[in-house]
Order: sequence, then structure tokens, then C-alpha cells
Amino acid sequence: MALRVALLFSLFGVLLGQGAEQISMEDCCKNGQKHGTDHEDCASLPLISESTTCRIVQEQCCVTVLEDKMCTNGINIAKDQGACDSLFTNTCDTKTTKMCCDCCTLGKTAHELGLSCDHNLSVGHQCNLVSRACCVEGATAHQRELPNKDETTENGDSALNNQCNGKCAHRCVGNDTCACFKGYKLKPDGKSCEDINECLVGASNCRGGERCINTEGSFRCQREVSCGTGYELTDSNNCKDIDECETGIHNCGPQFQCQNTQGSFRCLPKVQCGSGFIQDALGNCIDINECVSQTGPCNRGQICVNTVGSYTCQRNSVNCGRGYHLNEEGTRCVDIDECKTTENVCGGHACLNMLGSYRCECEAGYMFNSITRLCEDVNECRHYPGRLCAHKCENTLGSYKCSCTTGFALAADGRNCDDLNECESTPCSQECANVYGSYQCYCRRGYQLSDLDGTTCEDIDECALPTGGHICSYRCHNTPGSFHCSCPVNGYTLAVNGRSCQDIDECVTGSHTCTENQSCFNVQGGFRCLSFECPNNYRRVGETAARLERSEVVRCVKSCQPNNIACVLDPTHSVSHTFISLPTFRELPRPEEIVFLRTTVPAYGSYNFGSYDVKFDILEGNVDNAFDIIKRVENGLYVGIVRQVKPLIGPAMTVLKLSMRNLTIQGDSGHNIVNVHVFVSEFWF
Repeated sequence: MALRVALLFSLFGVLLGQGAEQISMEDCCKNGQKHGTDHEDCASLPLISESTTCRIVQEQCCVTVLEDKMCTNGINIAKDQGACDSLFTNTCDTKTTKMCCDCCTLGKTAHELGLSCDHNLSVGHQCNLVSRACCVEGATAHQRELPNKDETTENGDSALNNQCNGKCAHRCVGNDTCACFKGYKLKPDGKSCEDINECLVGASNCRGGERCINTEGSFRCQREVSCGTGYELTDSNNCKDIDECETGIHNCGPQFQCQNTQGSFRCLPKVQCGSGFIQDALGNCIDINECVSQTGPCNRGQICVNTVGSYTCQRNSVNCGRGYHLNEEGTRCVDIDECKTTENVCGGHACLNMLGSYRCECEAGYMFNSITRLCEDVNECRHYPGRLCAHKCENTLGSYKCSCTTGFALAADGRNCDDLNECESTPCSQECANVYGSYQCYCRRGYQLSDLDGTTCEDIDECALPTGGHICSYRCHNTPGSFHCSCPVNGYTLAVNGRSCQDIDECVTGSHTCTENQSCFNVQGGFRCLSFECPNNYRRVGETAARLERSEVVRCVKSCQPNNIACVLDPTHSVSHTFISLPTFRELPRPEEIVFLRTTVPAYGSYNFGSYDVKFDILEGNVDNAFDIIKRVENGLYVGIVRQVKPLIGPAMTVLKLSMRNLTIQGDSGHNIVNVHVFVSEFWF
């Protein structure tokens, strides 16, 4: 590139003799370089002189700046990406960039393989310089040794870079001034370069229908709309017609020859049809009926007769109309008696001849058609809808017939329908009720109609119904059309209602096995033989009963021997036993009150009367905390109430040891012990 500028300088003195305005050659070159750096375009250079020589120097210096920039861009791509595949568009602008990129890649490869940077490959002087520059180590050496495209010496740019002290990112134009390659512009720092978006500033030369795409240091044009059927896109971004005949992608048959057209093709027949024929789509020759396609091909008084490939004209003869024919002499037309000449012309109906025609006298149920000249059946069902039959009408030849829907039978008049009693054929398994046009099956108690056929009665399993668990108190047994209940084998009997189980009181019936010294206590589903002995220093109140009722109390009161101080000091005044039988509760919606401990202590009494409060406690036997005890006032006296708060599963027996303590102003005045014997039955009714 430096040699080109020097040559321009030498020519400048020769051309000045043409009478142009005296201007420095350096000023012309600097102006071109500045314009190339600022505008990245040398097509519209401003004229600073009328001298042709100055204009040439301007343009060449501007082009040199742009080519240096493109070359440097290609070198940078090779260094950064290690490949030049992104430079695929083969345009004038990217050709220089791709050449410098490929040659720099060649130098880098030589350096990596340890080869000499001064190779003698016949790749061109410009490529040799770029390859050597990229082969030499050091980024500074790379930039100092970058050549221009048409440079013939290696020291031209070095001299300019030395004038800028190596600060320029792309190239130095002298006098400490930096410039950028084409496609870049100088940044405000005066030494760095940035890419110009030609698409944004409108510096692209893309045509209509093309879209500008910016690239590093350049741009490319891409079509926005496809070329369409029959065309293909060329490397120059133009649409080119596809020759379907040459490429063999046409669909012409063997009888046709392909002829290419713009965007398409035509199939021309190989065989040409002669006169009087026309060729169809398959290439066949079809005769032309000239008598039809042409208007009056023959003279007046003649008739046209078509022939293969042509036609002939014949003299016109007498032409009789429909229903007439020529007489034997051929001189006039006479009527044809169709009733005699045509066999069965009316299809079995009466025939009446007329001049030039005939008519048929149709039988009942038929109508004469003047167009087809035949007797046609009359569809009475369509002509008289709803007036002939009560239910359904079916047309027949010359008549009709009526029919009835399911559940009815045709009446004697052949038109109305009578209800059919289906129950006479016993369609139901149990009971049948005839209804108008149908029937209804129903079942006896304990049965239900089958969902499958609606006629069979199936047994209802009352025990399996959602309410079956509440039909019988213990166990339900299904029977055909009914059910029955049963109770446990021992201890229960079926109640009068046939569903509930009633406990048997063995103590009353005498079916228990208790001895004379034992008391019989009835529980749900059984009995218990109980015997109690009072503790030492206690005596029993009352006699032993042969049978104990619910909540009956066996009481032992304290009876101390003389001088028995321990007995006297014992705070327990009495020990009682009571009995209760509980069922197995499946669930307890609320606490169940089972035992009442009544006292003689008045509620809210005065201290002067001794006891003023009573405290109730459960000392032992509260399994799983199934019981609690509360205090309540009834009729002005304190009452302790034992409640069942959780269900118990039988059979089980537990003894609740309860304590009733009398509280006075002096403190605890003693207590009474009540043992509640709780028997839980096995079943719940």
C-alpha cells in the first residue's frame, strides 16, 4: 500500500502541469484517508480541488484505508475465532477480509507446528506478508507487520506506525493521527475503532425485497421473500429460473416433450395430430365433429354427416317428427299407432292411440306420466299422510297397506289398531299389568324387577341394603322374598317384634348355677354368682340376698373391738359394693351417667352442722380412663355421679373403687369406700 501512495506522489508533480490549482499532495491524501475513516465509503468523496490528480489521490488513499481495515478485520477474526467460516458471503468487501483471515490462519498454523515464518508458498505477496505477520509472536509485532493489499515493501506501514508511536488500533496515517479500516469508525479516544452498523445508518446497498444484516466491519443483504415455485436463489442473492426439463424434475409423459418456461414448464405432444383431429391431455388424437363444432358447414338444403377426420354434405330428405314415419312412397309422414306396433307400451294398462302420440289409461293406484309416457305407481301414503292408516302406512304397487306399532294389532277394517293384551302370553315372572300399547311387570313384596330385562323378579337381600344393619339387632338372615333375625345362642331370646334381642334374666327364671351362699346378678347375655365377705373390723348390714338387682348395695360398716385403737383411728367408715351391667357401646355421642352416690350432706351448709363439703374420687379400676366422677347438687344435697366417657369392648369386668370424703372445718372427717362392679356384655343391642 505504501508503494501505491509513493507512486501517486511522484505522478502528482507531473500532472500539476495541467493547470490545476496548486494544492499539497499530502493534503489530498489526508482528506481521502479522513473521509474513509469517518464515512467508511469512498463512493462520494468531497472535491477539495478541481484537479483530477488530487481527486485520484483522494480516492486511492481512501480505498487504502478501507482495505487496510478489512484486512485487519480478517486477521482479528482468525486470531479470535481460529476459523474463517463466518465469512461465507463472496462479495468485494468480504473477499479481502476472508483472504487476510485465511492467510493469518496459515501463519498461525505454521507457528503452532514450529515451521519457519518465511515460507516460499506461491500464495501471493499480500498473503505471504499476512501469514508472516501472524506467525511472529507478540501482538505488537502483529500490528506493526500488517501489510496493505497492494503494498510492495514491508517498511511502509512501519514508518507510519512509528509516527504514532504504535498507539493506533488499526492504522496510522501520519502526524500522530490514527485511522480505522472500512466498516469501523474512530472512537473519541482517537486511537480505538468500533464497528459501523451500515444497516442502521443507511450505508448499505441492499435492493428492494432484501434485508440488511450487519456484520463485524461490514454487512450482508438477505432476501426477505423466497423466490417462489420454479425459481432458486443464487449466490448473488438473485432469483434464477429452474430449468425443469434439464434437471429432469418435470412430469411429462413418454408421449410428450418438456419445454421450459419462466418459473414453470410445458408438456408438448411428440405426435402432431392431422387436420380434423384434436389432441387430448394424454396425447391421443380425437376426431372433431365438424357438424357440431362449426356453424353451417354445408349449403342450404344439405345435411352434415360427420366422418373420421372430416365430414360430408348430403342432400336433405323428408324428416318426420316423433310419432310419425314416412309412408311407403316416402312422400309424406303418417301417424304411428304405438298401441299396435309397440309391444306392451303401457305395461299392462289400456292404451289409447292419438295423432303423433298415445296415452295410457292407467288402473286405480297408478298415474300417467306425460313425459315418460308410462303408468307410474301413486304413493298414497305420501299423498294422504295420516289419513289412510292409524299408525303406519306402507306403499305397494297400485295400493298401500297399514301396520301397527309394537303393542297393537291391526283391526278388522285393516286401517285402525287395537291394543294387544301382552299379559296373556305371560311375559312377566310374577305379576303383569296390561297398559295401552304395552304392559308393565311388577313384583311381590320382597322382590324387585331386574335391571337387565325388566320382566324377571329378583329377590331383595334386605340384609345387604344400606339400612340392613338396623333391621336386626344382632344378625340378619336373607330368605327368598323376606328375611329373619336371630340372637346369640346363650343369654338372649328373640323379642316379639322378631328383630330385637331380649336379655334372659337367669336369676328370675332360676336357670343360674349359684349356690346358697352366693347372690345371683343378671348381666347382658348371662349372670354372675357373687359372694362378699366384710373386711376385719367391719360387719355386714343385712342378709345375703339370693338375687341382686341393678345398683343394689352390699354394705359393710366399721365395728371395732374394744381397745382397738388402730380400728378407731381408721378414717374409712364403711365399705360398700354395688353392681351394674353395661352393654358394649360402639360409640358414645355424650358421657353416659351410670352410678349415683347420694349423700346426706346439705349443699352450702353452715360450719356449725359439721360436714360442709364432700369430695368424690376414683381410686382404682379406671381402665383406659373410661370413667370419670363429677359432683352435682340435687334436692339441696351433694350427689356424686360416675359417668362412662369412652366405649368398652366386652366381655369385660372391672371394679371401680370410689371414695366419698366428708370435709369439715377441722379437715377430713373420714370417708366411705364404694366398689362398683362393672360387667360389660359381649354384644350391643
